[in-house]
Amino acid sequence: MEKNKIDRINELYRLSTARTLTFEEKNEQLNLRREYLAEIKLRFRNTLENTTVVYPDGSSEKLKHKEK
Repeated sequence: MEKNKIDRINELYRLSTARTLTFEEKNEQLNLRREYLAEIKLRFRNTLENTTVVYPDGSSEKLKHKEK
């Protein structure tokens, strides 16, 4: 996520502690937070997909996607 968007999330948070956010500001905050969380989830998923488990016997196995 771009630094200016993260800065805006923080700015909106600070505003919310000082006063009530307007409807537009609340929507902007919600959308920015959703975008931020989606990016974190994507990065975490990519990390897990590139993780290999190494067992004590020396064998290794890539993590598999668990079906629901």
